[in-house]
Amino acid sequence: MQRFFMSIILIIVCCSIQIMAQKNPSGTVSGFVYDNANGEALIGANVHFEDLGIGTTTNLSGYFAIPNVPFGNQILNISYLGYKSQQIKLKVSKENNILKIKLELDALQTKEIVIAADSVRTIDKLFSKPVSKIELSSKQINNVPRVIEADLLRSLQTLPGIQSLSDFSSALYIRGGTPDQNLYLIDGTDVYNPEHAFGLFSTFNTNAIKKVELSKGGFSAEYGGRLSSILNVTNLDGNRNHFQGDASISLLAASTTLQMPLGSFGSISGSIRRTYLDKTVAEFVDEIPDYYFYDGNLKAFFDISPKNKLIASFYGGQDKLDYKFDKKAENPIGFQLDWGNTTGSLNWKTIFNPELFANFWITASHFRSYFNFEEAKVKEENVINDLTFKGSLEYYMSKYFNLKFGFEQKNIDGLLKDDFQDGKVDVSKRRTLYTSYVTANWKPSDLWDIETGLRADYFHSDKDYKDFDPRFSIKYRLTETTDLKFSTGIFHQYVHRMPRGVLTSIWLTSDENYKGSSSCHYILGFQKEISQIYEFELEGYYKTYKDIYSYNQNFLADIKAGRFDEQNNPVYNNSKGLLDHGNGNSLGVELLIRKDYGAITGWIGYSLSRTEYKVDGINMDRSFVPRHDRSSTINLMSNIDINAFFDEIKDESATNEHSSKWLLGVNFVFATGQPITIPSSTYIVGAMPDFPINKTNVSLYPTELNTVRLPAYSRLDLSITYEKNYGSWTLAPYLQIFNAGNRKNVWFIQYKNVVKDNMVTQEVKNVNMLPILPSIGVNIKF
Repeated sequence: MQRFFMSIILIIVCCSIQIMAQKNPSGTVSGFVYDNANGEALIGANVHFEDLGIGTTTNLSGYFAIPNVPFGNQILNISYLGYKSQQIKLKVSKENNILKIKLELDALQTKEIVIAADSVRTIDKLFSKPVSKIELSSKQINNVPRVIEADLLRSLQTLPGIQSLSDFSSALYIRGGTPDQNLYLIDGTDVYNPEHAFGLFSTFNTNAIKKVELSKGGFSAEYGGRLSSILNVTNLDGNRNHFQGDASISLLAASTTLQMPLGSFGSISGSIRRTYLDKTVAEFVDEIPDYYFYDGNLKAFFDISPKNKLIASFYGGQDKLDYKFDKKAENPIGFQLDWGNTTGSLNWKTIFNPELFANFWITASHFRSYFNFEEAKVKEENVINDLTFKGSLEYYMSKYFNLKFGFEQKNIDGLLKDDFQDGKVDVSKRRTLYTSYVTANWKPSDLWDIETGLRADYFHSDKDYKDFDPRFSIKYRLTETTDLKFSTGIFHQYVHRMPRGVLTSIWLTSDENYKGSSSCHYILGFQKEISQIYEFELEGYYKTYKDIYSYNQNFLADIKAGRFDEQNNPVYNNSKGLLDHGNGNSLGVELLIRKDYGAITGWIGYSLSRTEYKVDGINMDRSFVPRHDRSSTINLMSNIDINAFFDEIKDESATNEHSSKWLLGVNFVFATGQPITIPSSTYIVGAMPDFPINKTNVSLYPTELNTVRLPAYSRLDLSITYEKNYGSWTLAPYLQIFNAGNRKNVWFIQYKNVVKDNMVTQEVKNVNMLPILPSIGVNIKF
């Protein structure tokens, strides 16, 4: 298979060289596209020469390059959703000047029936997008109704193929994969624990986000290290023109984001956020623990020269939980848990020549968790340090052929220390991952887009692993309004997360006991433009999982001590026996109808899927569906600009501007219940025949694993926002209602044994998820 993919690459290169040899005198047109209001680079803007039938889109840096443009006078069209399209008359020659294009916001963006003649069509945007890729702006994320504040991870859970485990978790289960199989990136830096406590907040502060790109599978050779998905978050560079800020205050949290120019050569943006659950609700409600977190982002952009940009980015956050089992007790017993992420990156963007654009990074990521249960004499510390050097280069060879290649060196130091009454865990490991990749993109005509690539990994640990991951995708324009897409590839992962009962999980790496996990994706997609404004996408997928791992619940019986300390207590310093080995597969179909502009925007999604695991020694070695499996899920997310909606009904001018407006948000989800394991019988342990039976010696014997499903999950969230524009600043108070119907969705079932007259009966109780939760707050922009 690898030879097959390498052959394809060679064929494409040869075809490209032959085509280039036949070209007429031509030059390369390149440059950056910016937002005129704040100077932010626009990602995914469409740049094309309509008369020549050639064009491209801007990359994550807002850069574009169109090679092989014939010499002479040409007209360049630039368009981006929500902005006025622009035409530029150029005289293409040997001189390669880097263009600096600024687009202005379009007052017609809320009028869906107005479509400029030179705007890029919906089907063209769909065709240019890779398989299974979803893009969201900060505005779209903030418009999704939420529990307390806007949350990126919860917003993504409104899309098909992305599941949640419960209301108390914002972790993403994408197409059957687990959260540790998702690669989270902030400005190019890995984030290992992207959740705060209770699922109400995520690591990503949405006010600081510029662009979010999520690939649900089949991603190119540029990305790796995870089996399921890539979530790439790009934060704001900062306003290049003037000072700008916004602040948000809600019942449980406050945050602010500030931006300003740095003279004429750059900009800076920063945000800070803190919850005050510990100062408000926890003071009056005994069941609420003392918990808070704070986090902040800082990003500086330096425009060194037309060809060189330097970006420094930092994130830091810390969670603190002090849990008492009985706050009213004289000496309450409880535990303390602290955890947090710190990330930093330095990114140099450079243009070696108009055809060759490069990104080089130095990134650092630090994760630490500390658990202390003093009464039980249990302490635990888990640390991950990640220092990475990487580069990515894009070579625009011709209008038919582009090449992307790069490298990465990831240095990971891991530490796990456990002190408990009868022993210790002391594991400290250093790992190194070396990666290189190449991706070739060939467009033989306007109807075809073919991409193939190869990623090579060398993982150095107690045992070294070498893997090659071929990737391939193809897109075909079936008709003027429909596309067909296919993608396949092999993916490897060398880190494994061990979930536990407490809030944070433990990360382990592959070693002599656990090899790297692997997965193979097969994805087939159909896309259609409907009435020029609706996107229709239908995708089917099949994924295999090999060498995946889960926490061994009986690890104390299987794990062996590496040595003994001075008190003759065992010290465990290796991972053998800690994880169970298994394989699995997922298959499903997803449907998405999306509308991104007009008075009413949003999407409707449906997914039908099934995931099966087979783990050694579990469920009598038979396949089973995991806890996060849901057969069917329906999502509806909509935002309504009420003023614009009535303007359209009255057929008033699209330029009718309002100093104030009402915004309504609706989020609805219906999903098949999660699988659970129920007891099949009750048995007595540790009792003599004549001894009385009591609840302490009664145990439950389970049935086959996860064969029964909980009742269906259903939830309706609503939000209403009143936005008032005062010229230089805007005030937007809002009301959010989570689970507006107060649906009692079942989290799990609790069994209580009751013994009466030497007979055992059971009380069955449903433990529900979050009830109706109203929240108020205000957003201020200035």
